[in-house]
Amino acid sequence: MSETTAQLRVVFAGSPVFAVPSLEALLSSPEIDVPLVVTQPDRPSGRGRKLRPPAVKVSAEAHGIPVFQPETLRDEAAFSRLEAAEPDVIVVVSYGEILTRNVLELPAHGCLNVHPSLLPVYRGSLPIQAPILNGDPETGVSIIKLVRRMDAGPIVYQEPYPLNGHETAGDLGKTLAELAASRLPGVVLRWGRGEITPVEQDESRASYTRELTRADAEVDWEWSGEYIERFVRAMYPWTRAWSTIRENRLTINQVTLANAQEAAGYPPGTVMMGSNGVMVSAGDGVVVLEQVQPAGKNSMHAVDWLRGMQTTEPMRFDPANSERDPLIFTRE
Repeated sequence: MSETTAQLRVVFAGSPVFAVPSLEALLSSPEIDVPLVVTQPDRPSGRGRKLRPPAVKVSAEAHGIPVFQPETLRDEAAFSRLEAAEPDVIVVVSYGEILTRNVLELPAHGCLNVHPSLLPVYRGSLPIQAPILNGDPETGVSIIKLVRRMDAGPIVYQEPYPLNGHETAGDLGKTLAELAASRLPGVVLRWGRGEITPVEQDESRASYTRELTRADAEVDWEWSGEYIERFVRAMYPWTRAWSTIRENRLTINQVTLANAQEAAGYPPGTVMMGSNGVMVSAGDGVVVLEQVQPAGKNSMHAVDWLRGMQTTEPMRFDPANSERDPLIFTRE
């Protein structure tokens, strides 16, 4: 800790909504001083492309905390600003840039990172979506000491969280953000006092996720119904699942599984009104469209969408792009 104060000086680096609960938890601790918050620059957003501040900036300014928004932490001026804050620890939560060695070595107690998975599984950028897609029974949060390799640092704290099979990525992200925030101040303080012995990750169990694009969210109706249901939940709220029908894109916000014999035997992607609602045959099984959003319109119940198509005959979704990379999670 700094010689001039009994508080632990923690510089916080983060950007999106997921990071806000962690920042506010640190700010609420009387034993922690946050002299500086580092976040990404304001970026154009929305249809008007107006500059919008990161969620972390909004929170920090509401608490009267100085905010630093460099384009990169790799230049000398940015490093000098960090150095002037005299951090005992730097806490990183979804900041958006890999830290250089000189930044990692700046604080007396190094840099800690919050990651929403049970590392070493699901390193990378999709740790929230991955367990939903894969139908895992649990996920969790990890707090690690940052090293130069992505999400590979020793584990300082870890806590599992059970999944109920109904979460969307949005729901799960909020839950894990709050879980991590509730534990973070205590972990940081114990770390600063030297009360925690970090545990190296088991590299033989490491798996990796990649960046998500809008193209990745296209539904392939050849998949099983169970996988499609998980896929839609994993893609909500960004980037939402979609398919095309009659060459028009349809965003798919919610589906459920159905045991519907009247849709069985039809080619995958066939859409019809049935006893369970708007049903779509899959490669194995049937799903029911619940909430959809046609291009340029608001979200609506799928029954209303199908009525608007003005047909009583079964339709079929267009085939998915077979050239896209599969959305999978790999081991190195």
